[in-house]
Amino acid sequence: MDRLKVYISGLTAAVLAFIVLIVWNFGIWMLLRIILSLGFLGITLILAFFLALTVYAKSWKHTAYLLIPTVLSGYATYLCIKWQWLEIVGGIVAFFALGLVGFIWYVSEPDLGIVDRFKAAGRLEREGKYRAAARKYEREGNYRKAAEMYLKLEWLESAAWAYERAEDYGRAAEIYERLYEKERDAYYLKEAHEFWKKAGNMERAAECLERYAEEEPWFWEDVAKMYEELGNRDKARDAWQKALEYYLSEAQEEGVFWEDVGKIYEKLGDKDKARESFRKFLDYCLKEAEEDGMWWKHVAETYEILGEREKAEDAMKRYEEYRKKFVA
Repeated sequence: MDRLKVYISGLTAAVLAFIVLIVWNFGIWMLLRIILSLGFLGITLILAFFLALTVYAKSWKHTAYLLIPTVLSGYATYLCIKWQWLEIVGGIVAFFALGLVGFIWYVSEPDLGIVDRFKAAGRLEREGKYRAAARKYEREGNYRKAAEMYLKLEWLESAAWAYERAEDYGRAAEIYERLYEKERDAYYLKEAHEFWKKAGNMERAAECLERYAEEEPWFWEDVAKMYEELGNRDKARDAWQKALEYYLSEAQEEGVFWEDVGKIYEKLGDKDKARESFRKFLDYCLKEAEEDGMWWKHVAETYEILGEREKAEDAMKRYEEYRKKFVA
């Protein structure tokens, strides 16, 4: 048994012992008196804290909301300690119970007015209360209708979310494309790409990813692979060319990207430049291997690509020796 369980067990035993002691010596009513006194005292302190915050923030509306329950809770604490006017205490308990129920009811639909809560979604829609109607449709599980309401409100992200819940991924993707046109945030193109894939429309997915790659060139390689899967060789070659441009610029800063450059040159059929790129990657790996023996594996693999098998075998042996030392 760990310490936490020991502490919990000890605390539980102490509380039970205290309860038994109170009931044995003073009776059940004294226990109830203590419970009610401590309970109302705790509620009073919490309410007083939030009341002070609202006064500090000069939020007089919320101050007014909190003032009455704070005073009632404090008064109930006094009555419980004195054990007087118990019918008033009972009334205050009922007041707080009803308040809790009302709070839970409000939180369940915070965007709806009191009258609107009792209206059907269709009626709210006919009255032009699209926000309230959308919330009602969501609660009914009718996410397509909820999405229609959000579109009328021009709440495009909420509409996309609703269409996603309705598993209408194509409509969600269309809305994300609209959001991109409106906001010019590339994030929406990535979302549109993902939802077109879910909808099974791979051509539209590739188009969105291509537009996304124009702003995030790291993804040109993924664009190229998608067009290859679609059998569009021209588009794939163009994407590979743009991926090459990106990796060439990165390789000037960080030599590890020469491997990607070499692979793309191979894709494009330029074997001489591919070999030259792998040579540069090899130089980078050899330098790294001086500091970290794990790089001997990449050295071996690159020698293998270049057709220098003896050097590849020697590099692999050095990698295995390093790995054994590392494991030991």
